[in-house]
Amino acid sequence: MSKVRGGLIQMSLKGDSSMSPDKIREKMLEAHLPLIEEAGKKGVQILSFQEVFTQPYFCPSQDAKWYEAAEPIPDGPTTKLMQQLAKKYNMVIIVPIYEEAMSGVYYNSAAIIDADGRYLGKYRKTHIPQVAGFWEKFFFKPGSSNWPVFETAYGKIGVYICYDRHFPEGWRALALKGAEYIVNPSATVAGLSEYLWKLEQPAAAVANGCYIGAINRVGTEAPWNIGEFYGQSYFVNPRGQIEAIASRDRDELLVHDMDFAMIREVRNIWQFFRDRRPETYNLLKEI
Repeated sequence: MSKVRGGLIQMSLKGDSSMSPDKIREKMLEAHLPLIEEAGKKGVQILSFQEVFTQPYFCPSQDAKWYEAAEPIPDGPTTKLMQQLAKKYNMVIIVPIYEEAMSGVYYNSAAIIDADGRYLGKYRKTHIPQVAGFWEKFFFKPGSSNWPVFETAYGKIGVYICYDRHFPEGWRALALKGAEYIVNPSATVAGLSEYLWKLEQPAAAVANGCYIGAINRVGTEAPWNIGEFYGQSYFVNPRGQIEAIASRDRDELLVHDMDFAMIREVRNIWQFFRDRRPETYNLLKEI
């Protein structure tokens, strides 16, 4: 399949942090459902949401209350609902949620649902930041997913989550395992790294000859107020060109047609995979 229609949903928090995680999940799902329906009507084939899309970005706190936001994959309510919607709309859905593996063990994960509603597997965020305002290690155990690539009805899909994007090794591993389209669900705020938002993913798309869908949430979230989530979700092609981009400050479904034929074309021009020298890279494992 050459042309694949992708969809990215970016959204602000519904409700507030004083609510229970279950109530916030209910309100976030309620807000997403009309956009998921719109995506179905517009013929979106691969739909992706932002990082931990049913909850606030609670990592500025160290409040154990938010452990209650985690749910099992694939047996939790959100994954089950998305399986129904994927089948209804014949649409692959990437579902980034807070995962409970067992009591006391939680991951920042994404479930991958095929267009017939089958659960294909999950990716667990590999790189977990721990700096002032981003206490992610309090909430998330680092994943060791071995870079899964999912063979879906519309192409081979990989997932890399937020902070992961700063590490080139994972992009390369996913591409070498066959990923044609990699999604990066994020929760990132204005500040030092904002200029990287339109730099890193295009560079990764070029280096690995693939499409990337970058998703960010919008708005501010009290009481933490760590800054503005600046949206601007986008699709970037294997040449590093941003082909479509969402607004900075609105809930939005961004729909775009990707030409997967460009992947082969670009990889045949820029022979980065042929010219790799992995036998010279041992230093990367030793330091």
